This record gives sequence, C-alpha cells and structure tokens, in this order.
Amino acid sequence: MKNIFQTCLFIILVSLTLVSNVFAENMKKMGSMQVHYMAINATFLTPKVAKAYDIERSRFNGLINISVLDDTKPSTPAKAVTIQGKARNDIGQIKTLEFDEVKEGDAIYYLAQVNYTNEETFYFDITISDGKETHQLKFKQKFYVD
Repeated sequence: MKNIFQTCLFIILVSLTLVSNVFAENMKKMGSMQVHYMAINATFLTPKVAKAYDIERSRFNGLINISVLDDTKPSTPAKAVTIQGKARNDIGQIKTLEFDEVKEGDAIYYLAQVNYTNEETFYFDITISDGKETHQLKFKQKFYVD
C-alpha cells in the first residue's frame, strides 16, 4: 500500500514540476549540485497522498519540494543533503521551515510546509549542504487561497 502512495506522490511531484517548468525553470546549478525546487498549494495533493506523507492538505498550506541531483554521478544522480531554511513575507514575518526527507527508490525529496494567507508572497532562503559544498537557494513564491 505504501508503494502505491509513493508512486502517486512521485507522479504528482513530477507532473507539477513539468507544469511549473512551462512558466519558469525551477532549477539552479550550484557547484556539483542541480537543485530542483517548487512551492505549491498543498491542495494539489490527493487526500491519500497527503495523509501518507503527513502533509496538511489545506487551502492555507503550501508545500515546498526540493530535490538535489549530483552532476558528478550520472548513474545515481539523487544526492542526500542537509537542508535548512526560512521563509519571510512582505511584512518581515519569518517562518522556520522544517524539511522532511522522503526516499523513493533512487529519488530523494525534501518537503516542508508553510502556512499562508491569500496572495501572500514568501521569500525563501534555504541552505543546502552535502558536507563538501554549501549553497544558498533563494526564490520567492506568491500563494493564493483557492
């Protein structure tokens, strides 16, 4: 049963990544790392997938998904890293992001949640380290309540 949920989450995350790439490339090359990232409304997940990964599925909850690929190892590109981050809104409120690591076969995802109000913009500042390299990922996302 867990494999079905993992497969569903993987398909959803890949689909959302492809859809988001229509609007903007959500990948940054940082040293030997390719960092893929997105921030979406948690209601894009099905209730079963959200429950399986303990994600609060709410129209006021965003999901941040980060995956890191290793350019130096094409046969096993997923890279285990340490991720810490904060999200700041337009009025200066700061929220600490708690990332959970999800492994699905050879894939590794780091998921965090952030609560928001309608049309709230967050500026994300995320530190990614593999023990050899440390990089800062910065991006912004405007969330809408649907």
